[in-house]
Amino acid sequence: MLALLATESGLTKTEILSSVRGYAQRYVSGGDNANLERQFERDKDDIRELGVPLETIEPLGEPGDNHNLRYRIPKGAYDLPDDVRFDSDEIALLGLAAMAWREGSLSAESRRALVKLRALGIAANEPVLGYAPRLRLRDAAFEPLTQAIDRHQIVRFDYLKPGEERARTREVIPLALVQYEGRWHLAAEELATGEGKTFLLRRIVGKISAGKPAPERPGDHMARSLADLDAVWERGIADIEVRAGSDAAQRLAHRRGTEEVAPGTLRMHYVDLAILADELASFGPEVLVIEPPALRAAVIERLQRTVADHG
Repeated sequence: MLALLATESGLTKTEILSSVRGYAQRYVSGGDNANLERQFERDKDDIRELGVPLETIEPLGEPGDNHNLRYRIPKGAYDLPDDVRFDSDEIALLGLAAMAWREGSLSAESRRALVKLRALGIAANEPVLGYAPRLRLRDAAFEPLTQAIDRHQIVRFDYLKPGEERARTREVIPLALVQYEGRWHLAAEELATGEGKTFLLRRIVGKISAGKPAPERPGDHMARSLADLDAVWERGIADIEVRAGSDAAQRLAHRRGTEEVAPGTLRMHYVDLAILADELASFGPEVLVIEPPALRAAVIERLQRTVADHG
């Protein structure tokens, strides 16, 4: 990258292989460099994947002459605009933000961001506060939904709700993706009814199908979706007895909004009853659901199914 940024007219493949560190040590002048050329082709793809504008220039008067193609990275296309500058603290925070996306669909974007930051010439390798956060992306639907939102496309997908045996096909206008309580949600408008809906990405089954252009829906959909989820969280209240000193007592007592309403009894908030039932059932005899009845029944059903499956 440094070599290609430093030349205005570009470098041929032979000039790169014979002079750039990493290639030059293995380059044989006038000999067989087929393996090195294959590595160069792979590296070229990697550079483009990192978001670097790598140009290919044909020699004047010789169109189609691949042997004398020249490669360059136009400095003006890669540099930040003159009016955009960051100090070292801002660089560190941007680096931390990029490091947070370490898996799933956004790992490529985070790599591009880090390369761009390092190209500014300001070191940003020191961790902030000695740690780096991680945002996990295990939902296959995240990337196609992100693309559909960016491209303003209507999407179709199969959605399996708790208690239903078969998934139902939904056709929606995707508006925003938000993370709430550690899980990703899609805020959308149902095409048939015009109603606003929130879908949990982990319940989307199969592939996302992106289709025709979606009508414009201006507004801060992310903020509205988070406010809606907050309202659901406020309404969802459960009273649970926990065994003193147990793993359940330690984990549940420190959750946001949880309060001890009586010795050994916790009042919790939740967004999704089925997800909370899964979690409470995993604690076995360490928890006992008092209210609401639907949550109590859901936990009992999971425990009974476990007994039936495993004895």
